[in-house]
Amino acid sequence: MKKSILIGAGLMLAQSLAWAQEGSWAPAEGKIMTEWADQVNPENVHQEYPRPHMVREDNWQNLNGLWSYQIQSKGGNAPSSYEGEILVPFAVESALSGVGKTVGKDQELWYKTTFEAKKSSKERVLLHFGAVDWETEVFVNGTSVGVHQGGYTPFSFDITDALKGRKGNELVVRVWDPTDEGPQPRGKQVNRPHGIWYTPVTGIWQTVWTENVPSSHIVSTKNTADIDAGTLTIETEVESAQSSHKVKVKVLSAGEVVSEKVVAVGEEAVLPIENAKLWEPGNPFLYDLEVSLVSGNRVVDQIEGYAAMRKVSMELDDDGVQRMLLNNKFVFQYGPLDQGWWPDGLYTAPNEEALVFDIIKTQEMGFNMIRKHVKVEPARWYYHCDKMGMLVWQDMPSGDMGNQWNPRPGIVGVGTERDRTPESEKIYKTEWKEIMDDFYNFPSIIVWVPFNEAWGQFKTEEIVKWTMDYDQSRLVNGASGGNFFPVGQIMDLHNYPNPAMPNPKFFGKDQVITLGEFGGLGLPVDGHTWQEKDNWGYQSFKSVEELEDRYSKLMDDLVKLIPKGLSAAVYTQTTDVEVETNGLMTYDRKVIKLTPAFLKKVHDQLYEAE
Repeated sequence: MKKSILIGAGLMLAQSLAWAQEGSWAPAEGKIMTEWADQVNPENVHQEYPRPHMVREDNWQNLNGLWSYQIQSKGGNAPSSYEGEILVPFAVESALSGVGKTVGKDQELWYKTTFEAKKSSKERVLLHFGAVDWETEVFVNGTSVGVHQGGYTPFSFDITDALKGRKGNELVVRVWDPTDEGPQPRGKQVNRPHGIWYTPVTGIWQTVWTENVPSSHIVSTKNTADIDAGTLTIETEVESAQSSHKVKVKVLSAGEVVSEKVVAVGEEAVLPIENAKLWEPGNPFLYDLEVSLVSGNRVVDQIEGYAAMRKVSMELDDDGVQRMLLNNKFVFQYGPLDQGWWPDGLYTAPNEEALVFDIIKTQEMGFNMIRKHVKVEPARWYYHCDKMGMLVWQDMPSGDMGNQWNPRPGIVGVGTERDRTPESEKIYKTEWKEIMDDFYNFPSIIVWVPFNEAWGQFKTEEIVKWTMDYDQSRLVNGASGGNFFPVGQIMDLHNYPNPAMPNPKFFGKDQVITLGEFGGLGLPVDGHTWQEKDNWGYQSFKSVEELEDRYSKLMDDLVKLIPKGLSAAVYTQTTDVEVETNGLMTYDRKVIKLTPAFLKKVHDQLYEAE
């Protein structure tokens, strides 16, 4: 084991020296790195267009790259000098940031860079952030242009009036993140990582970019399919609309217009889709969208996007048990618990190829669903799920923990709800609504999960009912793994390692029965672990053969539950994460412990059992 680790460290050191010779940036010393780390440099970091549903491809500028940074006491003025350079968009604690330092609740992280802005009298310049954890204040040329709280959602500021010219505009960003010492959603981040809790993520962790838009422009779209009625409804929000403006929507397939409509600004465009091609695993058909703000024959603004015709619902089967339906058919859903962490980038994949890798491998392994666990990914991750036909259960990132968990359904007097402060409640509700708004258009997301294992769970019935009312195009898994209430459309048991399910005779009449977590079979692989010893799994093995045999038995047991009423199951987990070694792949993605061919073969029986 020691020899393997030393060899890996030597390769990483040589790699870092090569980077250092090319420029001023090099990865901070890390424990293990992915194969994509050596492709990262300040000139090419996440250059893809970041917003797939609203594309204006010719009018944007990517600001990722080397910025100056400074860590200083909370509450002070902007720094007069900066201590070094950081590679945006990697969190300051990550190796790929080039820094590898922690911040904490008593300090703030400051960034500084300069950028070029093409400014005209008829345009506005917007500054976009994919995500910054957690509280962000942005200054352009010394002027504060806005403050945003929330670590998982995109936000934008109109910076037009703060610009001074084309070149040399100064951008300064202040970030404060208390990690687990504040009430905000933070997922698996803790100041002292251990077990299933991981390294803090502070600061910018998704793409930063500017965009030139007309003074009157499209702000957002909302796409809702109704496959039973054969319609696609497009709602469009417009900034500074004029009385002469209309919204023109085209739905296209292979470049041919299949439906078109012109409506007043603020009016829904309900477009008939004849003989609609449905989106589903194995056939993820996407229609192209062209949405234009027009004045007579003149196009004022235009964006391109896409939409899908798909339906998520529930219905009683012949045995009186609720089943989860996709496009009015029962499809057994099986996928891994996906944390979305990286040993070198933490919350941020090293590049686009790495971002897509996990989805591709998951699909090759014969899974048709992914549960995105207490983290939200960049928009492009969901775009790839849409393109590949991968179903997604989306968790709300947890926070403000401390209440008591009861994992058993039908039991009262054990689990408790968190007594949150008004500030904490507002923070949760604000970000949960932003997540549902910002990711509504991704058809791959079919389930919302507000709470997991009672982590910060509060006012469950209120939150779940509001979620169900707010987005009726998806199902809501109100409390995954415990502290159950008679609300929400899904009853979700967690059980390790063996598969099990709530008794459908007691719970199946009103809720879909699922197994939200099970498995967790561990296999540490020498040279590919976060640390040399004391790694952890729910049940650990010493060889691939032992692991395969145990996994096969889990599948034999799982398949028996499907005809009894089980609609979905989630296996823990996609990859190792830090000291957890119960992934199907190692944390660095260099070793796939159970081959895709083996997994696909044993998974096929699950879908045949439908």
